[in-house]
Amino acid sequence: MSAPISTKIEKRYADLIRQKENEDGSELSILNLGPSHPATHGIFQNVLLMDGEKIVDAEQTLGYIHRAFEKIAENRPFYQITPLTDRLNYCSSPINNMGWWITIEKFLGIEVPKRVQYMRVIIMELARIVDHLICNSVLGVDSGALTGFLYVFQYREKVYEIYEEICGARLTTNMGRIGGWERDWSPGTWAKINAFMEEFPKAWEEFNQLLTRNTIFMHRCINCGPISAERAISYGFTGPNLRAAGVDYDVRKMNPYSSYEDFEFDVPVGKTGDTYDRYMVRNEEVMQSLRIIRQALDKMPEGPYHADVPDYYLPPKHEVYNNMEALIYHFKIVMGEIPVPKGEIYNAVEGGNGELGFYLISDGSRVPFRLHFRRPCFIYYQGYTEMIKGGLLSDAILTMSSMNVIAGELDA
Repeated sequence: MSAPISTKIEKRYADLIRQKENEDGSELSILNLGPSHPATHGIFQNVLLMDGEKIVDAEQTLGYIHRAFEKIAENRPFYQITPLTDRLNYCSSPINNMGWWITIEKFLGIEVPKRVQYMRVIIMELARIVDHLICNSVLGVDSGALTGFLYVFQYREKVYEIYEEICGARLTTNMGRIGGWERDWSPGTWAKINAFMEEFPKAWEEFNQLLTRNTIFMHRCINCGPISAERAISYGFTGPNLRAAGVDYDVRKMNPYSSYEDFEFDVPVGKTGDTYDRYMVRNEEVMQSLRIIRQALDKMPEGPYHADVPDYYLPPKHEVYNNMEALIYHFKIVMGEIPVPKGEIYNAVEGGNGELGFYLISDGSRVPFRLHFRRPCFIYYQGYTEMIKGGLLSDAILTMSSMNVIAGELDA
């Protein structure tokens, strides 16, 4: 059996330590940041070579929560894959769910009613708000400012209550269906959404006032973990981390889906790609998400809450219990006995952390021949080592927080 990765890294570092001692007599040390460390916000490890508090070299190791989602998906009917998408970025599960449904609908050529598309936009933007709320409030905690986190986290709970009204779940939502929603949204759902839209903008502005111009916070974040636009592109960065580096790329603008072309919103862009720019980009994206939701509420079309596709859309329960044709469709869909055409597709949505893509190959059977998840965290985490080299240990913590590395996306 080969040695663990971390052991191989430490062996390589041992040579560097001896070399440094011979050159100038300084003493370097090895520090394990993770895998079980509260500041990493997940189960992954960074092996750091330290000169006092300064990071000389670093290397990240993955694989601590490898769950083989892609291989599991290749043995499941298409309906049963949605719970796997929940557990990638679990801070914004509905975006993952909607991205998967949109991919399947595009592959099957299903035209979704306008009302369904607007409802999806609302729920995806609520999920984006929660994702950014968690990232920026936890960044405050890691810089020593706990109050903002305690204050705004109650609004994550309010969004989770909206999820509960829609699908009965909170964190891993398994929300929606091929072609639309499993049921129309209740009056209670709309009431909770309107209440959130009334209360949250004021709270978010107060959160901004706590941190954005706070001198200590600014000194901790400015020039911490920067990355240039060229390096970010070469690593494959997308989402807020790429936009913070100065690149104006957002899937919702570049390749609109679910009627995003109907809404007016701006794409905030930073300059230096440092921790403060990443914080500011996410702050403004929350405001733009609120703007999109308000437009969707004001322009909500009438119509059905699902497409007319009986081959793929589960019939209502009362019909299943009373109608033989509905019972047959229900059985065939649940058991995965309706074949999907042969073909190949890549489709992406703007996830909480960047471009969330689904690459699907179908051989015409009841399960995918190949399904690859493009997880934005897995891609941009490769640049973490470069971003923290030469900085201090405390800067490594803030850099990781501002990148919003979600462990569920690192191993699929």
